[in-house]
Amino acid sequence: MSTEMAAQDQSWPRLKVADWTATRDTLHMWTQIVGKVRLVSAPLMNHWWHVTLYVTPRGLSTGSIPAGRRLFDIEFDFIDHELRMRTSDGDARTIRLEAKPVSVFHAQALKALHELGIEAEISATPNEVHPAIPFADDTEHCSYDPAAARLFWEQLMQAHRVIEEFRSHFLGKVSPVHFFWGAMDLACTRFSGRGAPVHPGGAPNVGDWVMVEGYSRELFSCGFWPGGGEEGAFYAYAYPEPDGFADHPIGPDGAYYSVDNGQFLLPYEAVATAEDPDQAVSEFLHASYRAAAKNGGWDRDALECDPGRWDHRHQRHDHDSARPLDERFTR
Repeated sequence: MSTEMAAQDQSWPRLKVADWTATRDTLHMWTQIVGKVRLVSAPLMNHWWHVTLYVTPRGLSTGSIPAGRRLFDIEFDFIDHELRMRTSDGDARTIRLEAKPVSVFHAQALKALHELGIEAEISATPNEVHPAIPFADDTEHCSYDPAAARLFWEQLMQAHRVIEEFRSHFLGKVSPVHFFWGAMDLACTRFSGRGAPVHPGGAPNVGDWVMVEGYSRELFSCGFWPGGGEEGAFYAYAYPEPDGFADHPIGPDGAYYSVDNGQFLLPYEAVATAEDPDQAVSEFLHASYRAAAKNGGWDRDALECDPGRWDHRHQRHDHDSARPLDERFTR
């Protein structure tokens, strides 16, 4: 791995796209295979929320998936570099994460599931990429740099922390902070409560009907994508995009509206080098949301909230807990 990759102990680790493109593209295909297992096994949830992966203390997980009367999960462990499959009856299988073709990983994953008594007939090709090489035939993507994979997961952890806090400011319908394996991005979406125009589709190797479901309600979406710019980027967009959205004042320094992408972008390197990276990301998320909510006429009084609204009760409880027992229960 390039010497330009920073040490792993940084709170906001640095990882240049050019330094891990081959590993990223291979890992992208691996996450698609695992994500498709959840897709075909879990019941449909609005906006495809049932297909996503979640950031964990060790990597990325499907969470619990139904298999008849059992549950199972699949987790990418980027510390020990293993793919772990576990069932609720105590059985498990492990696949080593190492340099290998997608075709081999695909065969190993389906074989392990079969041994666990899980038959997952996933679609043969990936989505949202071009060209879409069938998994069973993909010998092109075969790289795995464990240090880079771990750095990416550490980036996802930091992004997850801040986006989760941003999520807490919303009372309305809002998605979990989850990882969409189609575009390989960590995302969180807020909804105004109103319907939206039928999405025109157009994503590569994805049926337009998929996009219609995903964008069936007016929304603001934000997240982190390891593709844009030199080190990836935080993004934010609205659907449908209201007039005035692109011209709305946005911060922090380094954030801008990309006409080509139809969204606000904040380069990861601008975050990592900021005096307060958490604050930089938070400012970007809140400012871009305001651009959608103000220009889109969202009912902000009904939808927004103060996540510290019960802090005074916590503080009182903590104060009371510090009192002697006899004083607390006799006053």
